Order: sequence, then C-alpha cells, then structure tokens
Amino acid sequence: METIGNRLAVILRRTWWMLLLRGLFAIAFGVLTWVLPGVSLAALVLLFGAYVMADGILGVWSAVAGRKEHEHWWVMLLGGLLGIAVGLLTFLAPGVTALVLLFYIAIWAIATGVLQIVVAVRLRKEMSGELLLILAGLASVLFGVLLVVRPEAGALAVLWLIATYAVFFGVLLVMLALKVRSVAA
Repeated sequence: METIGNRLAVILRRTWWMLLLRGLFAIAFGVLTWVLPGVSLAALVLLFGAYVMADGILGVWSAVAGRKEHEHWWVMLLGGLLGIAVGLLTFLAPGVTALVLLFYIAIWAIATGVLQIVVAVRLRKEMSGELLLILAGLASVLFGVLLVVRPEAGALAVLWLIATYAVFFGVLLVMLALKVRSVAA
C-alpha cells in the first residue's frame, strides 16, 4: 500500500534537480548580496523579486509534476504560488519602502517555512533526510519572525541577514537534493 509520504517522496526523487536549482539560486542570491552590500534598495527589490519568482516557478513545477502521485500535491503548489505572488507584488511596486519589503520577505519566509515543515512531517517515515527540510523550514520561519520583530534593524544589517538566510537555506536544499538524488539512483 502506497502511503501519502511515499508518493511525496516519489515527487521529490523525480524532481531532485529542481531542489538543487532552488538551492543554487538561494546561494547565488545570498553571495551576491554579501559581495555587493551597498546595492540600492531598487536593485535589492528586483533581485529579491527575481529570486522569489524563480523559486516559486520551480516549486509549482515540482508540484504539478507530481500531482498524479500525491493527493496533497497542492501543499507544494501553494508554496510555489505564494512565491510567484510575492515576486509579482515586488515587481509591480518597485518603489516599495524598506519596511514593506521586509514584511513581504517575512510573510513569504514564514509561510513557505511552515509549508516545508508540513511536507517534511509527511515524509518522516518514508525517507531519510527529511530533517534537512524541517531545518530549512524552521530557518525560514525564524528568519521571517526576526524580520517582523526587528524591522528597525537597518538596511545593511537586513541585507546581511537576508544573504545569510539565503545561503543557509540554499545549502540545506542542495544537501536535500543530493540526498534525494542518491536515494533515486
């Protein structure tokens, strides 16, 4: 009998390379933010919008690709659609203030983190490595909460925090992708 978690694991195994791409995009975003800390708010808005849009598109692709194997594929779809929506909002309002951008990022990080934890909990009995997805989800939630609690942190501090989060999250996704790939092989 095929369980929900088993079918979700099949989706992740088949689309492991999308997890890898998401992780690499996150790492690239973080490194670019570290290397160019003086980047203008407009450039940060566009860079963040591009990252969230790419992450959302890849998330939707993974969910749609696995819709026949798993009845709860919509959880992954919801996370991807949320990323696309936040990306679109970012591009449609490029003059957004730093505070609004922080709340965009915070809401996106909290929501996607919670959804990643839900996916990981469903996988816990079906494959090893789900702890990496839980840690990625917790990192997202903690990052989002920190942005909500400390919005006055300052642009440079927030840039470094965003970069650190993106690299940490990206490394966890790359590790998960490689783990899932090794199981699929």
